[in-house]
Amino acid sequence: MSTETIEFQAEARQLLQLMIHSIYSTKDVFLRELISNASDALDKLRLASYQDKDLDVDTSDLHITLETDAAERMLTVRDNGIGMTRDEVVELIGTIAKSGTAEMLAQLRQAREVGAEQAAELIGQFGVGFYSSFMVADRVELVTRKAGSDTGVRWESTGEGTYTVADAPDAPQGTTVTLHLKPEDTDDALDDYADPATVRRIVTRYSDFITWPIRMASAEGEQDTLNSRKALWARPQKDVSDEEYTEFYRHVSHDWREPLQTIRLSAEGTFEYQALLFLPSHAPIDLFLRDARRGVQLYVRRVFIMDDCEALVPEYLRFVKGVVDANDLSLNISREILQRDRQIQLIRKRLVKKVLATVKTMLEGEAERYATFWRELGRAVKEGLISDPDNRQAILEICSFPSTHDPEAPTTLHDYVARMPEGQDAIYYATGESRAALENSPHMEAFRAKGYEVLLLTDPVDEVWVDVVPSFADKAFSSVAKGEVDLGGDDVDDDTKQGFEALLSWMTATLSDDVKDVRLTHRLTTSAACLVGDPGDLTPTLEKMYRAMGQEPPKVKRTLELNAQHPLVGGLRNAHERQPDDAGLRDLAHLLHGMALLAEGGELPEPASFVSLLSRQLERTLT
Repeated sequence: MSTETIEFQAEARQLLQLMIHSIYSTKDVFLRELISNASDALDKLRLASYQDKDLDVDTSDLHITLETDAAERMLTVRDNGIGMTRDEVVELIGTIAKSGTAEMLAQLRQAREVGAEQAAELIGQFGVGFYSSFMVADRVELVTRKAGSDTGVRWESTGEGTYTVADAPDAPQGTTVTLHLKPEDTDDALDDYADPATVRRIVTRYSDFITWPIRMASAEGEQDTLNSRKALWARPQKDVSDEEYTEFYRHVSHDWREPLQTIRLSAEGTFEYQALLFLPSHAPIDLFLRDARRGVQLYVRRVFIMDDCEALVPEYLRFVKGVVDANDLSLNISREILQRDRQIQLIRKRLVKKVLATVKTMLEGEAERYATFWRELGRAVKEGLISDPDNRQAILEICSFPSTHDPEAPTTLHDYVARMPEGQDAIYYATGESRAALENSPHMEAFRAKGYEVLLLTDPVDEVWVDVVPSFADKAFSSVAKGEVDLGGDDVDDDTKQGFEALLSWMTATLSDDVKDVRLTHRLTTSAACLVGDPGDLTPTLEKMYRAMGQEPPKVKRTLELNAQHPLVGGLRNAHERQPDDAGLRDLAHLLHGMALLAEGGELPEPASFVSLLSRQLERTLT
């Protein structure tokens, strides 16, 4: 096939320009990324040789080679790994076929305005580290041949919008990336990437833990290995520095910040494994994208098996990154078998318990670190209250929620229960779209008057887990907007009930299309009315969520509760006693229902009709 010139995908072109023109202070990341890609290619070749015995490849000396040419200002990164086909080159380098690319570009643009370092931190998060080469190179050549293939391919670009692809019949197995470096930055000698000393410095700092040898020709023509090749998870913890942990975290996560917490664990006996896990200090960009990659790297006896082993990490801990190295698994294990493998399930259980225990330790002794964790990742963790009943109690132990106790700091459930006054026998909560809306909801009035603390739950997941988690510390969770809440015996007296019987019966019949019942309440102190659901009913916020997803929720009729002490309710009763057939009373009943719906953040089914009713009532007050 002849040489073909192809335009970059639009988003790839935008990304290239952002990186070339915006990121200058941390250019070393380009070499870290290229070495990381080469290491992945070697991992994949060794795994392929185990899985396909007919694959004719030599795996006796897998390695990465670095070459510098000061005279020609070139730097070459070569591996003898899995290589790529022509189609793979076009797919992996010419496009960014990943969800969230638009969001990533937006964040890069924003970071560019704030500072180059923040922009650099975003480079690797969507697997686009190869593009960082253009920060230091005017032109990049890539020659590659897929293992088992007879023909290679040559890719070349200046990063200006197009690239060329051509056959390379004599290409060796693996991938060679040659950077034609930009003119040397004379203001900073460290930026001379054609200098072997600069290359050695970067490898020692960022890639020392890579398990494959990284070699570079010395002045005497010998091949020096630049990295120690020691697997961090296999070394004694006291022998590993924080900087080494940080660089390894950056390697496995493509997050160029420091990790929030490092977790080590191992097991011996019936089955053996070692694990090195990390908690991030910031929520990944793709934390809530449906098809985001998750899981940790899986090794078997130091042999790389797969990048994103979802079987080892539940979805609600999808932000956890790291490595698990098991001794007793088959090298040919597949993702399908992993889901059913007993050892994998046991390892998973221990990893989950260790992560949750680590967060609890932060909660108890490192308040600032815990606050960072919960602020960034708490929304995801709460999903485990729904999906992981076996660890539900442990998850509840580490949860924090906004509440009426303190407008600034969230509270743990332990602290909530410790503050409960005598006579309170439930953990009260309200769900909605914002703290302000919940604090001003009529449902809160009696609880505020009683001095009862209420959890203010505004995350979408809160709408779901509260219906499946029954209690904490033997205290039931109780919604302030559902059921008949017992607030200590301040119920409506019998004489008042009898005085309102006729009005309540009439309103129940009048509003029968919208409510299941109308009754008096003691949960209101200043508002005239509120709507109350039964346990298990959809909340207004949940109904909105369904509609936002294109699903029409089933119609839920709730109970309209009236405040007998409110002048509007008292006046309505008196008017009904005088003229029960007055057509204007029907308008008032519907207005009262609409006001209650709006007060709780609900949506009027017919806003125009409500406005018309309100206009007619206002006209009557002026005539």
